[in-house]
Amino acid sequence: MKKILLLGSGELGKEFTISAKRLGLDVIAVDSYDNAPAQLVTDKREVINMLDGDELDRIVDKHNPDIIVPEIEAIRTERLYDYERRGIQVVPSARAVNFTMNRKAIRDLAALELGLTTAKYKYASTLEQLVIAINDIGRPCIVKPLMSSSGKGQSTVRTLDDIENAWNYASERGRGGAGEVIVEEFVKFHSEITLLTLTQKNGQTLFCPPIGHRQERGDYQESWQPCNINSLQIEKARYIASVVTNSLTGAGIWGVEFFLTQDDVIFSELSPRPHDTGMVTLAGTQNFNEFELHLRAILGLPVDEIKFVRSGASAVILSSEEIEGEPEYSGLDEALAVRHSDVRIFGKPSARKFRRMGVALTWGEKVSEIDGLKERAKRIASCVKVY
Repeated sequence: MKKILLLGSGELGKEFTISAKRLGLDVIAVDSYDNAPAQLVTDKREVINMLDGDELDRIVDKHNPDIIVPEIEAIRTERLYDYERRGIQVVPSARAVNFTMNRKAIRDLAALELGLTTAKYKYASTLEQLVIAINDIGRPCIVKPLMSSSGKGQSTVRTLDDIENAWNYASERGRGGAGEVIVEEFVKFHSEITLLTLTQKNGQTLFCPPIGHRQERGDYQESWQPCNINSLQIEKARYIASVVTNSLTGAGIWGVEFFLTQDDVIFSELSPRPHDTGMVTLAGTQNFNEFELHLRAILGLPVDEIKFVRSGASAVILSSEEIEGEPEYSGLDEALAVRHSDVRIFGKPSARKFRRMGVALTWGEKVSEIDGLKERAKRIASCVKVY
């Protein structure tokens, strides 16, 4: 039985663990807090500070895994190179994780080394440098920590008065101790998409139907599959995704994000793992959901094709307030009374305002139904209350 060390045990890790258990794998779910979602579906867990390299070494030595699967950014990722040299498979690869967990590394790779189209950007490591960078990029612009996820630390600067708040917010919410922020131009896009890209050990690179998504506070709120994108745009997005993933190396699912403008496709970000917007695939939109695809690629199991099955949409279930103690839920009966509905509760042991606590799913047979499915998913999500 192969042993997987899962670094980060949130909702994405939970669905991945369920897929791994179905194929008889042993999963050790690691996170910085106890009773994280993935720890609820496996019998082995560790609670450590994954930004502590010595603690990471201790856990790896203790369990001697065959495979290490990172799920979050808050990891001392440079240690992964050592584990890979020891013969442990790092997913997708130590190089991929190190580059993609740091916005500076992946943006410079895409723009400078690979020559891909990205938003204009600058870096700043002090408030004074941030002012200079913003003057160069122009306003409005986006300020982000170099290491963060789910929109943490991200803000929009529209006026001079916003700059200091943006610096403080990015500094407080960034992960990994990185002392820099990235400033990006505000791209005038009409939509954002995620192109889930599957790289295989012994097979061709495959692409899922593009996923449209909407964000608030830098965090995904709803997604739908497929999204409206013309053939030239999808061709360019696939080319960019292939170039970047080939450079980073390794097998697995990648969430490659793009801005769609009136006449271009602009590379935004990349995640070397299942993507939050890809939870829409849990609505049965494909022959394999993104977690099953990730696992098959990791194990070297063949995937001949990714086949579109039906249209789908997802909407997040958020907590409206901070909750002391274990959260409870109401309205599931109302939510599941809606036609073609499903709900996944993540099982997080605590809640705060705007924290993702679950996801609502719905589906239909026709691509033309997408607008209606998006509204239905939001209606299902609104039925569920966290208290």
